[in-house]
Amino acid sequence: MQNQEPIEVVLSFLDRINAHDVGGICSLMTPDHTFIDGLGNKFTGVANLRKGWASYFSWFPDYAISHEEILGNGQIVLLTGSARGTYAAGSKLPKENHWETPAAWKAVVRNGQIAEWHVYADNQPARRIMGESNP
Repeated sequence: MQNQEPIEVVLSFLDRINAHDVGGICSLMTPDHTFIDGLGNKFTGVANLRKGWASYFSWFPDYAISHEEILGNGQIVLLTGSARGTYAAGSKLPKENHWETPAAWKAVVRNGQIAEWHVYADNQPARRIMGESNP
């Protein structure tokens, strides 16, 4: 992957997220990878993030990202688009648990891997559904 341009690395990362390929996602992370969520919380380290992605996909089995625009400047890649998913209720995905929100992402690519993945999105719709589903 080291010969790939930063935008290509980020698009590979998105493909792996949309495929729910936790191993593939982690293979594209630097060992000191930092994930910053929409609330500004920071999570670091591949082992920690492997658990985090696996949990997220269990909560939202149909989670997906779509991008409309992608811009690269050196090692920084910015994307705009949307994120969507459905909060699972047992093994079901009730329509009323579906959410979609505009989103943006910033990636810092180092040596063909993602060193930082920063999410800019209003995750209130998902948090509200999760709260309503857990009395």
